Amino acid sequence: MDMRTETTEILIIGAGPAGSVAAGMLRQQGREVLILEKEQFPRFSIGESLLPQSMEYIEAAGMLKAVVEAGFQYKNGAAFACGDRRTQFDFRQKFSKGWGTTYQVQRADFDKVLADEAARMGATVRFRHEVLAVDVDGEQPVVTVRSPEGETYRVQARFLLDASGFARILPRLLKLESPSGFPARGAIFTHVADRVAPGSATFDRNKILITVHPEHQDVWYWTIPFSNGRCSLGVVAETSFLSRYEGTETERLKAIVGEDPGLCELLAEAEWDTPARQIVGYSANVKSLWGKNYALLGNAGEFLDPVFSSGVTIAFKSASLASACLAREFAGETVDWEADYGKPLRAGVDTFRCFVEAWYAGGFQKIIFHPNPSPDIREMICSILAGYAWDKANPYVAENKRRLAVLEQLCSA
Repeated sequence: MDMRTETTEILIIGAGPAGSVAAGMLRQQGREVLILEKEQFPRFSIGESLLPQSMEYIEAAGMLKAVVEAGFQYKNGAAFACGDRRTQFDFRQKFSKGWGTTYQVQRADFDKVLADEAARMGATVRFRHEVLAVDVDGEQPVVTVRSPEGETYRVQARFLLDASGFARILPRLLKLESPSGFPARGAIFTHVADRVAPGSATFDRNKILITVHPEHQDVWYWTIPFSNGRCSLGVVAETSFLSRYEGTETERLKAIVGEDPGLCELLAEAEWDTPARQIVGYSANVKSLWGKNYALLGNAGEFLDPVFSSGVTIAFKSASLASACLAREFAGETVDWEADYGKPLRAGVDTFRCFVEAWYAGGFQKIIFHPNPSPDIREMICSILAGYAWDKANPYVAENKRRLAVLEQLCSA
């Protein structure tokens, strides 16, 4: 018996932030959209601290009202700690125009809100449908899928968007992966009932807290408060560092958190009620972000590092760029996907990369903890921390490597 074949205009693999926002934007163009998602939502994910730039894309996708009304933790900035040194950035005091506030979200809930909005807008969303194979050699992409009931069927689409995140469906199946250039790092993380007293002087629930390990400048912790008295807690380090610690993931995370006095004091009353998890080797890259009738969105294409919470913003930016290219393509225009998608997306990713590299080398830490910062430069840096990595009017975007190097020298003097 021949396998059943369906057709659609746009097939999206993955119902996470990139896939759902792309679906919302494409539905506004009147496109027929089918999303295939391997998991059943809600499901756990990290990447919980959004950046203000991401709000622009949520709004453009027609999903802002649903996100605002979901009751997530308001976020207006980022706080950094290293021993006795403290600094914080208020994203409303930035160089770039645009949103200055956003949310800190449990991704299980946030991603479901976006996927539900995509469905409300007319996209077909199928959960627990797994992509088994992809053929992009023909006139149109054809994907082989297995349903929850075990049926195998095909979907033929005019265009294919891979928003599969860390599953990286197309990079794996089409052998597009290439080295990331970053050392192998890992993260151990959990959610805790933090029991931090309301109004605590050392913990502003409106900001993510990033803490540098007291002895290792390339090891850092995240503490992301949620609106329900809980927070996401994790540590990021090279895998060689993490492998020194034995026991369960929870025991290992507790031991590493125990090495920072400030976090120990902050979380002294915390209830560790959720088993910790670990991911390793998450940094990823690809040879190309697009190909014949397909494009890679968000983490499916490239993931740098969680330190500046850039992942969801990059995912949304990729959805926005790809949707704009598809609008032109469906209107009969010839689209140069490298010039109009690959190159502009990588420009912002490369800005983030420059700052991530400077963070782990220690130079960026010298900059942010400097006792007498220039207010103008601080606003420019604040813009990038708020996600505005594509704003070429910002000198620290337009000339990121040179500017950062000069600034680091000044702060080291």
